[in-house]
Amino acid sequence: MDRAFSAHTEAEPDDLYQVVADLGTYPDWLGLVDAVEPIDGPEGDVEPAWSVTLRARIGPFARSKRLRMVRTVDDGHRVRFERRELDGRNHSPWTLAAEVRPLDRGPGRSEVRLHLRYGGSMWSGLLDGALQAAADDATERLQAYLSAAR
Repeated sequence: MDRAFSAHTEAEPDDLYQVVADLGTYPDWLGLVDAVEPIDGPEGDVEPAWSVTLRARIGPFARSKRLRMVRTVDDGHRVRFERRELDGRNHSPWTLAAEVRPLDRGPGRSEVRLHLRYGGSMWSGLLDGALQAAADDATERLQAYLSAAR
């Protein structure tokens, strides 16, 4: 699965970036992300990590997946979170990336481009509709989150 979508907001790029760079905000505006909790890594590990629960509904059924994710890019306009488990097993890769850009249509407007990539087979096929619904809903929910944060 490799999906990308964009959301336009009535927010300054820096304000939007602060939201997308904080994985803890995602359950508030991206329906696919059900829960996020900061977790401790192994002793001596300074890399922040989160336990992320992804959930998708298809009619009366739901599928969920819990991942350990870390931030691997954070440069002020791009952020990327990647799956990094510590159990020594081989896991399918998950990547959630966001890039924030100002829009030319006036001050206080910006766009975030989200990119979700999964390298396994569990979340494919039937879940495309659920993922598209979450993407379609994200713009409105993100704008509401940004407005409430002001």
